[in-house]
Amino acid sequence: MNFPISSLIAVSAANPWTYLVFGLVGFAFGFILETSGFGDSRKLAAQFYFTELTVLKVMFTAIVTAMVLLFGSVGLGILDFSQVWVNTTYIWSGIVGGLIMGVGFIVGGFCPTTSLASASTGKIDGMMFMLGGFFGAALFAETEPLFTNWYNNAGYFGRLTLDQVFGIPVGVVVVLVILMALFMFWGAEQLERIFGKKDLSKEPKIRMVGAGVLFGAAVAVMLIGSPSLEDKYNKVEFTRTETIPQLNADPIVNTYTYTADEMLAKRLVHITPAEAFDAKHNQIMNPIYLDVRPEAEFNLYHVEKAVNVPLERLGEVVPLLLSEPPANSVFIVMGNGEETATQAWKILVGSGVTNSYILEGGINNWIAFFGAEEKDIQPNPKAGDDDLAYIFPAALGSQYESCDPSPIEYEELEFEAKIVLQLKRDKSGGGCG
Repeated sequence: MNFPISSLIAVSAANPWTYLVFGLVGFAFGFILETSGFGDSRKLAAQFYFTELTVLKVMFTAIVTAMVLLFGSVGLGILDFSQVWVNTTYIWSGIVGGLIMGVGFIVGGFCPTTSLASASTGKIDGMMFMLGGFFGAALFAETEPLFTNWYNNAGYFGRLTLDQVFGIPVGVVVVLVILMALFMFWGAEQLERIFGKKDLSKEPKIRMVGAGVLFGAAVAVMLIGSPSLEDKYNKVEFTRTETIPQLNADPIVNTYTYTADEMLAKRLVHITPAEAFDAKHNQIMNPIYLDVRPEAEFNLYHVEKAVNVPLERLGEVVPLLLSEPPANSVFIVMGNGEETATQAWKILVGSGVTNSYILEGGINNWIAFFGAEEKDIQPNPKAGDDDLAYIFPAALGSQYESCDPSPIEYEELEFEAKIVLQLKRDKSGGGCG
């Protein structure tokens, strides 16, 4: 998982030992690649002729081992999967890119990462492949605008995982993938025996023990299961700092940790219409207004650039909120009042969507603040606590004046700032080996 360079530097400066961790991980990664034969183009290419499939077995052993450990940690509550970057799915560009890379792998004998391992040991073919990769990346960057619409939109599914595709529990997916991998390992050995004339009787018997342990661990992951949304919500913690100025002395800085429910009770996540409006013109953040009301009420009146995601459909867009918006995004949840918005906020927080806030008093409070003098909008005295408290002459959506207040008219709004940008994980690269 990669982080922005500035964040990486900040983390490393605060914890210098992380440099040692980075170095050890890199050393271990390169050492295993080389000892497994990933630096030899002949051994890499041999897998396509079914004579030597060590590379395939090593790669998939790493993949399934990481999968079992990852989802085992998720099930035990050690790791929040929502904070793990999952590469977004682009079906058609993925297929085309896979074909290009596959042909290059067969012809050149390397994938990008294995060429680096080969080049580091002084192999000329690895160096040439690596240079070709750099040239190809540069050519792609220069020509990408010619096909950017297709590249970014063809077969786009966002953050998509197999449990979502098939509608089955994550643990069941883990067991099925392990069974598939074990069958593939067995099949690889049979291909080596047939095409590579390999004597399987000389293979170490301990591999059978490893297969049994791997399957047993997968079953354990399935039995442990995954934490519910409520469980994840109850484990969320927020850190807030308070700076107290001192006369002729350094300020006192206090750090507090709150649960999600404590944040709600203390109203630390409720932002005023003034702050929600100010966020729109604040260059350090990217506000995303999530209107969780029914579509009919949204069509009557909504804040300019708000996105309508009714509460019952919020879970469907959470994967997009975790993967697509930039790291400085702030999600401002809006209901008519606060009841529906609070339910939505709990879903977002439990799902790992950071920087989520609630519009204080909802749309009703927004209208009271910015549209008090708008004659076309009349109060509805019969409205309940979470109902739309105004009557509109027509469903004009965001065409009312108060939907998009003038930044000049409201240039110097005063409010108690509550939005605190949290560091979010950034996109990571993918690749083999």
